[in-house]
Amino acid sequence: MTNQLPLALQLREGHDLDNFHAGDNGLALASVKAAAQGEEHQVLLWGGEGQGKSHLLEGAVRHAQALGRSACLLPAKELLPLVPDVFDGMEQFTLLALDDVDRFAGQPRWEEALFHLYNRVMAGGGVLLFTASASPAATPWQLPDLATRLAAGPVIRLQPLDEQALTELVVRRAGERGLRINGEAARYLAMRSERSPAALLERLATLDHMALARQRALTIPFIKDVFDW
Repeated sequence: MTNQLPLALQLREGHDLDNFHAGDNGLALASVKAAAQGEEHQVLLWGGEGQGKSHLLEGAVRHAQALGRSACLLPAKELLPLVPDVFDGMEQFTLLALDDVDRFAGQPRWEEALFHLYNRVMAGGGVLLFTASASPAATPWQLPDLATRLAAGPVIRLQPLDEQALTELVVRRAGERGLRINGEAARYLAMRSERSPAALLERLATLDHMALARQRALTIPFIKDVFDW
């Protein structure tokens, strides 16, 4: 079965639960970790783009696999070009992590397939993790019973990181890359970038590349020069 979804089974490097910078999202992190360990049977996370939803799901899959549990990541955007039958047999996994599940909303065949998958997983004692851009109640599901099931477990909204948390994230991730950046420069980068962890880390990756190419330190003048700020 697993050879039908080679893309869905690939996890990006660096997305672990241990390096997720939670900020005010401690409950989300704890709930996802509990699910990965089999202590919670269902969790749905929702929030804006780039807030770390995919990071948490990928980290949960890694954590579950490290514990010897079978786990699979299913990104909706990679499934939609396929057919809903792809869900057949997926209940074999101990944990299923469905990223951007709300992409299936308003598509009757996908909703029905997801509804039946949910029932099979729950009947078998498995674990389901979901992410979405909105809560189940605010998503245009055509199957009311599916919306009810998606809301049956903890539904947690991811909170944007504040200035201090974003600055701490820059310093931490720079250190992981072997880069040195002082608090003032980290704060400048955090405040001038888009206010999401994903966008900020993309900026940091660009700085890493440019600093190596130009043999420069991560100072405010260098940051201004790279991004023309």
